[in-house]
Amino acid sequence: MAREKRPAFVGQEYWGRPVPGFGDPAASILLVGLAPAAHGGNRTGRIFTGDRSGDFLFASLFRCGLSNQPTSSHRGDGLRLRNLYVAAVVRCCPPGNRPTPGERNNCLPYLTREIGLLPRLRVIVALGAFAWDGALRALAAGGHSGPGPRPRFGHGVEASIGPFLLMGSFHPSQQNTFTGKLTAPMLDSVLRRAQSLASTS
Repeated sequence: MAREKRPAFVGQEYWGRPVPGFGDPAASILLVGLAPAAHGGNRTGRIFTGDRSGDFLFASLFRCGLSNQPTSSHRGDGLRLRNLYVAAVVRCCPPGNRPTPGERNNCLPYLTREIGLLPRLRVIVALGAFAWDGALRALAAGGHSGPGPRPRFGHGVEASIGPFLLMGSFHPSQQNTFTGKLTAPMLDSVLRRAQSLASTS
């Protein structure tokens, strides 16, 4: 995907490698996405950075006090996350933006390790059903599982998994934001709820 550049970015060198998570190492909230976008994280080397989904997400993070600025265009743009770490289930840009179960399984150990390296983590926000499923799998691999049947994804759904609370939100994809399936107040509400739960757990 790093070889098939958009005309707007033809002069840029794409990252074109696995994209790590980033953020506050003392975070009590983890935000989990699907995978790097072909011309976003795959280009910039930072998840959600430089694409429309990220524009929508970072504006919300700023409104909720979880970042120091409302936009992010490249890795050196000064963005700092507050009490928040951001990662993805799949670490490389999947062809057609559709990761396979094999890609998910190959990358899950990285998410499991990141969860284990966040000592203050309390709340995990999964952006979309794929991230919800990946977060549950990563938690199970780390020895954490919830009681009863496996919780199903939904916007605003909450599930207790071991010492963590898993929350669901629709993904800030253009398909969701342009159609109104996910609005700015909806995403803000989930993030503010995550902050409230993280501060009381």
